[in-house]
Amino acid sequence: MTSRLLMPVRITTRTTTRTAARTTTGTAAEEAAGSTCPTSILDLEHPGLVAFVARVLREADERGAVTARDRLRVAHGIVAATVRPVYSVEDLRRVSRTLRLGRGSCSQRMAVLEAVARSLGVPTRVRGMRVDGAFWYPRFPRLHAFVPEEVVLAWPEFRLDGAWVAIDGLFGGDDRTREHGFTNTGPETLFEAVARTGVDWDAPSACGADSAAPCDFSAHLRTDLGRFTSRDELFARHGQTLCRPARTLAEPVLGRWSAGAAAPASQTTTASPAPTDPPARPSAA
Repeated sequence: MTSRLLMPVRITTRTTTRTAARTTTGTAAEEAAGSTCPTSILDLEHPGLVAFVARVLREADERGAVTARDRLRVAHGIVAATVRPVYSVEDLRRVSRTLRLGRGSCSQRMAVLEAVARSLGVPTRVRGMRVDGAFWYPRFPRLHAFVPEEVVLAWPEFRLDGAWVAIDGLFGGDDRTREHGFTNTGPETLFEAVARTGVDWDAPSACGADSAAPCDFSAHLRTDLGRFTSRDELFARHGQTLCRPARTLAEPVLGRWSAGAAAPASQTTTASPAPTDPPARPSAA
């Protein structure tokens, strides 16, 4: 059982089947051009992000990573190592704040990678999806009633070598394994998992015929919302997963709860709390 009580009221008519959703919703936005421009979420000119991109370039040079794809792989590794995975519910959080806090949700950390890509001149866009809340049941085994019925997910895509490549497509080769799939439990989130396993929201082919297909997520895709030039545009059009009162109540706890931890991290700290940024305004840039 999932909950609709925590979700914003959606005025659009819900599509009854995933196939119909792709036909009516996904096609119209299929040709989203993508962009390298800053947005409210992807605040490319913020000094914190500029410094982070400089670090990516420095470490990429040290590793001999000269292509855009290789540099984005380096950036992914740095984000995974330095930004702690938590269950934050603020989809409009600015990338600079995520970096300053040193923690972020899977979606927020993907936004960091998008911001790095745009800073490097690589156009990005997102595929918008409404994913069944049951996909997150393994992370909240005793809290199913509080898991939203649907989660609005922004899945990044990058324009590389004349083609659009989803975030998991940045990786590949012999060093990649699917033997353990992705179970959505423990400290590994989707952000980390894409570096070692393919992810397919449409068909079971990504995991291969000899696999138990734990990385075939097509059964969890409720509605394909299509492609958007930015995640700002997606959330402006379709809203965040939780309504504002729910986000206000949940963020102080979930925003510190590390992925895979049995309970939220203690909020008691000797350090001063990070200053609060003004909320990002949705942008269609």
